[in-house]
Amino acid sequence: MLDNLQNFLALTPLELSVSIAVVFVAGMVRGFAGFGLSALIMAGLALIIPPATLIPICFLLEAVAGLVMIRGGFKNADKKVSLTLAIGSAIGVPFGLWTTLSISTDTSRVLALALILLLATLQLFKKSPAFLATSAGLYTTGLVAGFTTGIASVGGMVVALFVLAQKAPVAHMRASLVLFLFLGTFTSFFWLMLSGLLNNLAVSRAVFLAPVVVAGVLAGGFLFRPSLEGFYKRFCLILLMGLAFTGMVRQLLS
Repeated sequence: MLDNLQNFLALTPLELSVSIAVVFVAGMVRGFAGFGLSALIMAGLALIIPPATLIPICFLLEAVAGLVMIRGGFKNADKKVSLTLAIGSAIGVPFGLWTTLSISTDTSRVLALALILLLATLQLFKKSPAFLATSAGLYTTGLVAGFTTGIASVGGMVVALFVLAQKAPVAHMRASLVLFLFLGTFTSFFWLMLSGLLNNLAVSRAVFLAPVVVAGVLAGGFLFRPSLEGFYKRFCLILLMGLAFTGMVRQLLS
């Protein structure tokens, strides 16, 4: 049975075990913070699965997480802002996908990991540009979020920087991110289908990992307490930075 599963998913037992562990932890982060699922999956698995192949898997797992979390996200989110960001993201996604498909696998790995490292560092030190708090910053954030989603599925981290610039309450920030990511699944689906990245293998892997991400999201949601947000978010960002930096070094040395 294990051999059949390996063949079905095109992963070795070690790769499969690592994938399950990474996806569960990423689901916990998503359930708690409202974002970070794709970034952690990309940082943790980019050396096992090429980024271009990981992007549709991240998309499908984000869709599953979004369905689990959308009720609370819709209730507390700034709907106008989330919708505007989602529209901008829809425009930016194809440019990111084109970039990913136009460069080599090694280059795309380094680019994706470098992007995650930069965004995590900015959030850790709360260095969100003041420009993001303006109307122009809102539209720019949407476009950049779409572009980075096409490269490494990390649009949620870009939007988190935007929300950070608004100095919004933790629950409000989390809900707006949840709604944005949920809306983004519809436009991303169109572009991924058009690019040919959303294939049978990606769907098979995502279906297998879906229960894992649901378990992680539920665990993270259970742990969500505004009083713990500072500690937990700092831990998640440091984890992201460590994974991204280690992955970059290993890729550059290989």
